[in-house]
Amino acid sequence: MVEPQPLPLPREDAPVPAPVGRARRVLMRRLADVVCLPSSRVNAFERAMTADLLVEILHDAEPADRLRVAQRLSGLRDIPSPLARLLLADAFEVAAPLLAEGTGLSDPDLIFCIARTTPDHRRLIASRRDVSESVAEALAASTDLPVIEVLLKNVEARLSGAALETILGLSRQTPALVAGLLRRGELRPAQAYNLFWWAGPNERGTILQRFAVSREILQDSSADIFRLCTEEGWQDPLVRKALQFIERRQRNRAAIAKSPFESLDEAVAAAAGGMTREIAEEVSYLAGVKPMTGARIFTDPLGEPIAILCKATGLPRAAVLALWRGLKRPEADSSGAMTPALERTLITYDIMAVDRAQTVLRYWNWSMATGAPPTA
Repeated sequence: MVEPQPLPLPREDAPVPAPVGRARRVLMRRLADVVCLPSSRVNAFERAMTADLLVEILHDAEPADRLRVAQRLSGLRDIPSPLARLLLADAFEVAAPLLAEGTGLSDPDLIFCIARTTPDHRRLIASRRDVSESVAEALAASTDLPVIEVLLKNVEARLSGAALETILGLSRQTPALVAGLLRRGELRPAQAYNLFWWAGPNERGTILQRFAVSREILQDSSADIFRLCTEEGWQDPLVRKALQFIERRQRNRAAIAKSPFESLDEAVAAAAGGMTREIAEEVSYLAGVKPMTGARIFTDPLGEPIAILCKATGLPRAAVLALWRGLKRPEADSSGAMTPALERTLITYDIMAVDRAQTVLRYWNWSMATGAPPTA
């Protein structure tokens, strides 16, 4: 019987050679096979130990060898985290099999990859099935616009409120994101009404059709609470604020006593001769909104908010034209035809119901009154 020869030990003063031969490739394959064994064959500690050994070898392996291991592990349901992170942080060609097909990647591992790799890695993560809310937040926080566009198109991704807020803020300077945001079922009315201000005409129409809901069910369910608040002297500020949003009346009757105008209609008629800051503030007060809300409505370049203000307060269609003229907006083009902006504004007035217009106006006023940031 031949005695086995001991492994040769390198001299302490000589560099350790690292030949890449068949033995190393076979060993990597065998270690990957062990990692992929079912739990009935290998326990968690054995799998972790094997993964640690494989990680050490992969550090100095050729890209082609790491790619083969990544392909082998892509079908594993539970990839040990150190091994997953090593491969995910590798070149895109190596990480791609895991990112595209790997079902055993944890959210922390994917977030690790998002923070440390390339846009190509992030785009592939954004297109994965069942992207979680925490992963979506990390993708949104990267502010990588092509990645965010892929994420918005992924119907299986779940977007958290924080992710939507981040993307909403980015959309102010990137109009291409607006349409993608409007396709998301997670978008809330408050977010949509803020998005309205920098959306284009078509997107604005979508927002008004989809989110301008009636408050009738709220009004019916809280009808008796108005009497209770009157008996209590309206002492609770939170209840008062909520009921101001719910109530049917939009005009501020109490403001008439302090106004130089006898009604909102008279203030609008005065505005037709030329809108001033003082008249704009009076129109706002009488319409039941803050002056900063009114300022935003009157300075909006497209004009639809003027229609919302008039419809919500019960003003006639002629009031839209009166405010338009007072703001020195063009009514006709060089051919004598009505300008597209005015036409859209009048159409908005015609199709909006009073209650729904009030919902939009009160959301705008609410966000201004609470000092909420533009993306809140």
